[in-house]
Parts: sequence; C-alpha cells; structure tokens
Amino acid sequence: MNNETMAQAGEQKTEAGLTGHLQHTPKEIGKLRPNANPLMAHKFGADPYALVFNNRVYLYMTSDKLEYDANEIPQKNSYQSINKITVISSDDLINWTDHGEIKVAGPEGAATWASQSWAPAAAHRNLNGEDRFYLYFANNASGIGVLSAPTPIGPWTDPIGKALVTRETPGVEDVTWLFDPAVLVDDDHQAYLYFGGGVPEGKPERPDTARVMRLGKDMVSVEGKAKIIPAPFMFENSGIHKYDNIYYYTYCSNFFQVERDEDSPPPGEIAYMTSAQPMGPWTYQGTILKNPGHFFGIGGNNHHAIFPLGNEWYIAYHAQTLCQAMDIPEGYRSTHLNKVQYEETSGRIKAIQADYEGVDQLKSFNPYQQVSGSTIGWNAGVITRQISGSGSEQAEQGESAKPDEVASVMHEGSWIAISRVDFGQKGAASFTATVCSQGGSCTLELRLGREDGDLIGKVHIPASAEGQEWMEASTSITGAKHEHDLYLVLKPSEENPCILLNQWMFEEA
Repeated sequence: MNNETMAQAGEQKTEAGLTGHLQHTPKEIGKLRPNANPLMAHKFGADPYALVFNNRVYLYMTSDKLEYDANEIPQKNSYQSINKITVISSDDLINWTDHGEIKVAGPEGAATWASQSWAPAAAHRNLNGEDRFYLYFANNASGIGVLSAPTPIGPWTDPIGKALVTRETPGVEDVTWLFDPAVLVDDDHQAYLYFGGGVPEGKPERPDTARVMRLGKDMVSVEGKAKIIPAPFMFENSGIHKYDNIYYYTYCSNFFQVERDEDSPPPGEIAYMTSAQPMGPWTYQGTILKNPGHFFGIGGNNHHAIFPLGNEWYIAYHAQTLCQAMDIPEGYRSTHLNKVQYEETSGRIKAIQADYEGVDQLKSFNPYQQVSGSTIGWNAGVITRQISGSGSEQAEQGESAKPDEVASVMHEGSWIAISRVDFGQKGAASFTATVCSQGGSCTLELRLGREDGDLIGKVHIPASAEGQEWMEASTSITGAKHEHDLYLVLKPSEENPCILLNQWMFEEA
C-alpha cells in the first residue's frame, strides 16, 4: 500500500472512529462543554503554527490520521503517510472553522517532489500591492519546501518546484533533521526562516542543530549562510516571535537521560532564548511549558507556536487528549490554546499552565452573516468533508480559482454547537441553510442552550434524490433574542438521514 492509499484509508477510518457507531446516539468526545481545549474534536491536528490576518487566526497543522494493521486494529502513529496540512481559523478562539486539508506532497499534492508534509509554518507579505501567503513545510526530515497562495486558505501552488532548504544549503550540512520551520517577517519587512533539530551522537547538551537564515524578498528563496542558534539540549520545533522589541526563539528540549544542571531545560519541555537581533546572539532564559504528560497524563513530543490576537498573547501546542479520549494507541495529536503572559520589567515569559479549560471567548458570534457549515464550537457525531475539487488543480488554471469548500457531515442525532451567538435585541426572524441530503428525509432543529434546549425553528430536508443536489432550506424563527449558545441538531429518524451542511445564516427581525 503506497503512502497516498494509506492516507486515504486512514482518513476514512479516522472519520469512522470519531463519529462512532451511527446506530447509537452520538456523544461529544475530547472537547467537552464548556472547555475550549482541544480546539476540535472531529479530527486530529498536530504541530500547530499560527498566522494572524485581519483579526483572525489561522492555524496550520500536521494532518494526523489513524493507522491500522492488517487486522484493522489501530496502531501507533508512524507519521510516514502524512502528506496534507489541516487549516482551521477563528476570530473568537472558541468557534473554529475547518477549512479542510491542503494537498501538499505526493502525486496529488502541490509539491509533487515531496513525500511528506510535517510541521508547517505560515507567513503573510504584501508584495507589489497584493497580499501573498506562504506555507513552509518539512518533507520528513530531509528538507523544507514552500507553497504560496493569494489567501490564507489557498489555493496553494509550488512557486519553485523543488525544496527551499536542502543539504546543499550553506550552513546546514551537519544539521541532523532539516525540518520544523518557523518564520518571522520583521518590522522592516525582512523575513527570516528558523529550522532544524536532532541530536548528533554524544552531544545532547549542545546539539547545535538549530538554524536561522534570511529569506529573500520573494519569500521563496534563502540568502547567505544559515547561522547556528546555540540552544541548550535542542531537540526540535523552532518557534519565533517578537515582543516589545525582543526576539524570542522557542524550542522543544530533547529527552536524553543525562545529568542536567538547574539552569538547563528538563526533557521534553518548551524552552526559550532571547536576543536584540533576529539572528542573535542569543541568551538562554529557561522553560515555559512542561511536557503534555505533566498536564494530561499522556506525554510525547512537545510542539508549539506563540502569537498575538487583539491585546493578548497565546500559545498553540499539541497534546494527545482526543487520542486518549478515544482509547486508541499513542501518537495522534490535537491542538490546544492557552494564554501567554510576560513579566512587565524583565520581559521574561511566565510559566504556562496547560489545561482543558483553555482561553476565554474574545467576542460574541454574529449569526447575521454567511457561516460555513464547518464552523464548530462543540459537536457530537460530526465530521467534515471537502466538497469541491483540488485547490492546487484549480490554481493551475489561474489565480481566480477558489479554495476548496468544506461541509459538515451530520447523521441522525448528531449536533453542532456555536458558542455565544448574539441574536440582538430585535432577534432573528428566519434561518436558511445550504444542504445536501445523503439519506432519508429529516429535520434540522435549531435549539438554544443545549441540544435539548428551547426550540426556535425546524428545517425540513427531503430525502436524497438522484444526483444529490444542493438545496436551500429555510424556516421561520421564534424566541431567538439576545445571547445564547446555538445548537443545530439533526433529529433522530427511522429513515437513516445524513446531510452535508455547507453554510447557514439567520435574518434579523
């Protein structure tokens, strides 16, 4: 079985595992109300990297998929079949829109020369008056590639047709692992790429495998020679951000069982160094986030990204909490968020407490706009599916091509919850959804507060006909005023209903 076939099989079985047996009442798993972590419970997502654009954060993640043996028993994640990047976004940090997967590597990917896509990083530049977005990814540990797009969600193309960083790049010849990129676009628009990892034999204390180098003005070339970042006990996961004119290089420490002094990072923690310049010299400061095992009872590698949104700073990191809730073998990661705080006088980062509670919702949700059906606060029995052709294939026909659309797949009894929906003083008068029936006739109920809360409307959806065409289905709304959690519930039925929910919107009274 080749990597693409393995990935497709893993995707189908992951969906089956997350939705559960459809003859039973769907239950929420992983992300439990009112908790905000993990960010999503309908799929996995590892190695998060954050890009903030127009007051919205986009998280790019390694697309972990369940792997099975010949007897259909889930196995530990080998990471060998991962060739896609998952993208989600939010402007309130509780309700997340799933934008699907970017086909990065392999025969169907934008970068056909690559075999894997791990641990992405993303950046935005305005070049010649146009917004451009760049996605850097690791082709296993052998090199780093780059894709570009006109929007944060695509469509993505390969601008150079080869790896950006290879063993031939000056200054990286002795780097053990050429992976885990991070990128900083400084205030003067000069961009820098951080990457590397691994531990040469006998050098756990000073591996010297972290690197930084300049990116060209085009963002798809490198300049000069990579410089060593002398990170103590370096292992992997370069991170970079700038706060109050200080550059913070963050990374995961290695797991070697050797004697460490009190000024060295413990195994598997997020450590950091600071500098007055983006390429150093660097001063080691300490650790900020313990291994996930300390907080959640299941360990593994530690991977993070730090970013600002509004007036606050946050850390995205992964932990195997959904995997643990599903009671499957280790290796499948899920992204979490917690706050980052700094000491006012020294600029040091305070210790971060990882938890299930997560962060506060930044603002109320506006229902009087087109909302993607793949926008989810919490859910039970829901998965998502890309419903249009490959964005990279469309992009070959010109920049006017649009990214793939994503819909939620709902079966009988499943529900989607949206947190803190503000219907306003006047309230809502009607609701319209774009849906595609995949089974028997059904009713999509709209409820407040809980899945069995106050009923404000019913959308009747007929059984699927040949061709399974998209349709608009509407209902009048009563009793929806002020702020409530909104539940979209596919009512149980004997007709085995299933729908694709593409988008929805309320109209104000």
